[in-house]
Amino acid sequence: MIQVKLGVFTLLMLFSCFVNSTSFDVKNIKNGMTQVGQTARMTYLFWDVYDISLYTPNGKYEPLAPFVLQLTYLRDLSGIDIAQRSLEEMEKQGFQNEEIGQVWLERMKRIFPNVKSNYSLYGVRTASGTTQFYNAEGLLGEIEDPLFTKWFFDIWLGSKTSEPKMRRTLLGVKS
Repeated sequence: MIQVKLGVFTLLMLFSCFVNSTSFDVKNIKNGMTQVGQTARMTYLFWDVYDISLYTPNGKYEPLAPFVLQLTYLRDLSGIDIAQRSLEEMEKQGFQNEEIGQVWLERMKRIFPNVKSNYSLYGVRTASGTTQFYNAEGLLGEIEDPLFTKWFFDIWLGSKTSEPKMRRTLLGVKS
């Protein structure tokens, strides 16, 4: 019985971070930030899916320091599909905890909106290691799990990414 209560408590803590801001200017997200590398384009088969850019305070990527990853979608996609694909990409890199993965998936499904062409979504790695998600209207939600932060941003920035050319472009690394 105690294990069930602790599990429910943990889930409530993870889901309690959803907030929405009313006075927000999206330009402030990248205020004081410098782009690292160049903007990269994700293409699947013959479809352009999104453009992605990385910003940091000093123009250099450090995985444990704050940064902003901006994805500007080039086609319509459902938030549920974005969430599911995100978890699949984490699993491709070696994430194997199915229980935690399902918790993260449900959080992402609640946070990620349906997107249309030219819609920007911002993922922010905070100084405390949490992940905040923004759009032009404000904060969509936050996942306060540093393990999620590592696996989520490694989709694009990790050495095991499924898109190494995109990673090199984002980080400004020559091949």
